[in-house]
Amino acid sequence: MRKVAESTIRRLSLYLRLLEEFEGQGIATVSSGALAGRGGTTSAQVRKDLSFFGSFGKRGLGYPVLELVAHLRGILGLDRRYRVAMIGAGKIGSALVQYRGFRQRGFDVAAIFDVDPAKIGKAWNGLTVQDIAALEEVVKAEKVDMAVVATPPDVAQPIADRLVALGIKAILNFAPVQITVPDDVVVKTVNLALELETLSYALTNR
Repeated sequence: MRKVAESTIRRLSLYLRLLEEFEGQGIATVSSGALAGRGGTTSAQVRKDLSFFGSFGKRGLGYPVLELVAHLRGILGLDRRYRVAMIGAGKIGSALVQYRGFRQRGFDVAAIFDVDPAKIGKAWNGLTVQDIAALEEVVKAEKVDMAVVATPPDVAQPIADRLVALGIKAILNFAPVQITVPDDVVVKTVNLALELETLSYALTNR
């Protein structure tokens, strides 16, 4: 398969959400134009994005919604469930654990860790906040697939190193610092300040 740009994968995720909305409305078939109109792109872009993964739908008839939903879920790896470890029980970690969308999309928070004695042992959404000292033991026992790092910047890299040593291959990083991992590990960094700066630029240059 050809290398697929991250921007394409992001659009596939958007198409999936739109298709699920169409499904909920009882719509059986949808055109590339309808997806483009709701997704803020073009019909040609929709067709190009989907063409990376095969031939879907029929010209003039559109895409069968249920069939395309199944295909996209398979392409995005959402035809299974993932067990997630949350590292950091601060404000960001708290908000993420309470976000219902994770479970709805197949991501189950299996463990939460922190270093603060005041937080360790507390119940969060049916889980108990664990001491970070138990990271290795708990991650193995819970068969964790991926991790979310929501720690202060100075400890993010050491935590990532421990996760990599445990065999974790996917990390979502909310710490305001870049972390370094081997080539076979995927890290996505969410920099909230950077996102606000892009909004500031957009407002300034309207």
